[in-house]
Amino acid sequence: MNHSSKKVIADENATAASPLMPGEKHLATGIKTGDVSRYVLFAGDPKRSDHCESIWDSYQEVSYNREYRNCRGTFQGTDISIVSTGIGDLAMSFAVEEIARSGADTFIRVGTTGALQPEIECGSLIINTGMIRGDGTSKCYIQPEYPALANYEVVMALIDACETLGYKYYVGIGASADSFYAGQARPCFNNYWQSAWDNMVEDYRRAGIVNWEGEASALLTLSSLFGLRAGFISTVIDNRITNEFNHIGEPESVHAASLAVVYLARWDQMKAEKGVKYVTPSMFK
Repeated sequence: MNHSSKKVIADENATAASPLMPGEKHLATGIKTGDVSRYVLFAGDPKRSDHCESIWDSYQEVSYNREYRNCRGTFQGTDISIVSTGIGDLAMSFAVEEIARSGADTFIRVGTTGALQPEIECGSLIINTGMIRGDGTSKCYIQPEYPALANYEVVMALIDACETLGYKYYVGIGASADSFYAGQARPCFNNYWQSAWDNMVEDYRRAGIVNWEGEASALLTLSSLFGLRAGFISTVIDNRITNEFNHIGEPESVHAASLAVVYLARWDQMKAEKGVKYVTPSMFK
């Protein structure tokens, strides 16, 4: 029996250093210039994009390659995109690299997370100002001492959105890890365990770390290095201190992030009109 493999022809402008697929689509995401808004929400689960359909003014799927589902529309008259990135910092790095090349400059990750403080209940939201870089991907770009910080304008917009919508939220420093199980001190298959994990949860709690997740450190580090804006808002689905688990609240994080984009777009217009680079309190007087 003869078996033949289908040839994939690269774009004529492709090189090994800058691989492109036909139509100048980027290798992993399948996204090209013009496919995305300037403002992009990043969701892990491709199905999370569907939350936008019920709240945005318009919504349509533009492309879908691997785990990267790209949907675009408008919310309160503002052009906005949401792209799924799958799980982990490596997948997130593909998204930041390729979508920035496609014209976006502002990213907000809408995810799920585990809380590390006892008062943070499931269904509430966490806005991270920075992350412990427990991932490996961001260390390929810069030494580990470089901080993973959220852009202050994005943080302000997310706080403003939560206040407007009346959502319960917390603000603080979180931690990223490459593994959901070993990297976040959860029991592994066959009860595999390392003694180094014995006090991880309690040590983070004592340090005031508010949550644990798996993508934000790469997003924030790369965006900062590339001169882009990024922030992170996550829905709490478990609490590692109280051992509560309840997978609720995803639509709220998407709604808050979408409204934050509206605020950022307004502030960007104000900055352009005033000829200033940064948002300051005096702009709103």
